[in-house]
Amino acid sequence: MRELLSMNEPEIRKTRNEESVMPPRPGPDSERPLGLVARRGVDQLFLDYFGMNEQPFGVTPDLRFLYLGVKHREALDALNYGTELNRGFLTLIAKPGMGKTSLLFHYLEGLRDKARTVFLCQTDGNSTGLMRSLLAELGLDGKGMDLVEMRALLCQVLMGEMQANRRLILVIDEAQNLSEKALESVRLLSNFETPWMKLMHIVLSGQPQLSERLAKPSMAQLRQRVSFAVRLEPFTREEVELYINHRMWVAGYKGSSMFSIGARALIAERSEGIPRVINNMCFCAMSYTWAMKRKTVDRDTMSEVLADLDPDYPVEPVEKKIEKETLAQTLPEEPRSVLLQPTQPVGLTLKTPAERSGILKFVLGCLVFLGLCWFGFQPDVQKRLASTYSSISAAVTNFLVPGSATSSPSPDSSAGADPLPASQRPKGLPGDMEMKTPQQDGVISTSSTGGQN
Repeated sequence: MRELLSMNEPEIRKTRNEESVMPPRPGPDSERPLGLVARRGVDQLFLDYFGMNEQPFGVTPDLRFLYLGVKHREALDALNYGTELNRGFLTLIAKPGMGKTSLLFHYLEGLRDKARTVFLCQTDGNSTGLMRSLLAELGLDGKGMDLVEMRALLCQVLMGEMQANRRLILVIDEAQNLSEKALESVRLLSNFETPWMKLMHIVLSGQPQLSERLAKPSMAQLRQRVSFAVRLEPFTREEVELYINHRMWVAGYKGSSMFSIGARALIAERSEGIPRVINNMCFCAMSYTWAMKRKTVDRDTMSEVLADLDPDYPVEPVEKKIEKETLAQTLPEEPRSVLLQPTQPVGLTLKTPAERSGILKFVLGCLVFLGLCWFGFQPDVQKRLASTYSSISAAVTNFLVPGSATSSPSPDSSAGADPLPASQRPKGLPGDMEMKTPQQDGVISTSSTGGQN
């Protein structure tokens, strides 16, 4: 904001002859010709720069810019419902800046063809001043009259409205400023009635202090006459974005989103959903952007604006900001967006394995015990285990070493020479042992290992 004031000040200075004085050395980025500010005005240049027809974030309760959130619609429905049912007294409670005045104007606008409406906002006087203001809004002069005479004059007006088949709707804004005597006078106004209808319908609107005032024991009679106590709640984060978009659209803005996602999130957080605060933030942000020759409001711009609006707002250190800018220039485009984001803590949750139930453990133990008992009661279990082990060992050996198995000699091979010479035979065998050959044709032939016939 300080830059905004310093940049706009040379362009709007006037001489004694009402001639514009431009900066002596305009910069190369200047887009405004000489004398343009003086001829067209700052406000028109601002609107032309953004392509809008009017200021989107004004301070007046313009019904064209009214955006009704969920709570605002509920409050409006309650006001209309209480009026249609002729309940007499209603209260509308909201924090400052919540838009209750705009909502009341919208409420009265819907009753223009059904009733005579009066809106009072000067509530800092006494009972006499309040009654005189009411008569003035009705087009009557109550000067020089006391309170009784003014009430009689008001009664005549109410009877005339009843004959015209209309009612009088009185809305008193900022009612928290009324004294107890003034509130008692307002209560007495509700006595203008017939056996079948109220001649005056009263809405008391104010800040939360009004609710505290009505809660006092001395206000019991007035509190008992209140049929609906309507409250306005702040906008949610989604409603803040819709609120900004609505006002920009009504103002005639047709470009892309002026406020980035980060800027909108910052506005929703810092404004707490209060419309008046949102208007101030957005107006200052747009003014700052206009002075800096930009077209969009990002999160960094919004942070600078908030720092100017609120001195206690935490500002990012200059060293960290320079480090971010340096890192953004050196890194490629893809990992830049990831590294510039603030780190988020990551939590790892480890789940312990589910414990086996006691029933499963008991069943497994019983099966093991029965198996051991069955093997123990078998008489030849040792022999069976030994034979089974031998069979398995032989099968494994034959599978792994196929040549280790013995084969029976063929008849042709028995007639051949002894594969082992005599010198290599084991000593336990006789050298000249006779071996019988099979009987062939009834002749028994003998041969010795020495080869003699």
